[in-house]
Amino acid sequence: MTAGSGFTFTDAEDHDVPVGVATAVVPEEAGADARVSVTLSPTPAPSPTPAPSPSTGELRWSCTPAAARELAAALVRAAEEAENASAEGPVTVRADELRRGDVRDGERPMTVDGARTDGSTAHITWKSVEGRTWTQSYDVNTAITLRRRLPGTR
Repeated sequence: MTAGSGFTFTDAEDHDVPVGVATAVVPEEAGADARVSVTLSPTPAPSPTPAPSPSTGELRWSCTPAAARELAAALVRAAEEAENASAEGPVTVRADELRRGDVRDGERPMTVDGARTDGSTAHITWKSVEGRTWTQSYDVNTAITLRRRLPGTR
């Protein structure tokens, strides 16, 4: 097993739980068949050469690289969702008041990548979490509900 990285999460009772991530490389299980090991431990984080079996109180899982990437993507989505949530709840603004970084509320969050007003029309460039961008035009008085409002100016 090679050294990996460690993190600390907080459990439901507000206790810190060290989490270690390492790669378990077995010669006959290389490439896509290799295993990624995740260890949850109420004791100090695992050393660079963890024991072959979990210490008392540790939980250990392993998965394929593809499953590890899927878990990582789910964690990224959860982090973005948490960051995009507003403590005050959604806020509604006029289309001509949108600013770069504002996040639209809805099933699929999208971020304002750019905004400009041309008379009675606001041209808003949106960016999806997948990285796609597009521009939509709105009447300046159109109400847009935001999940997160960033401070600052356009």
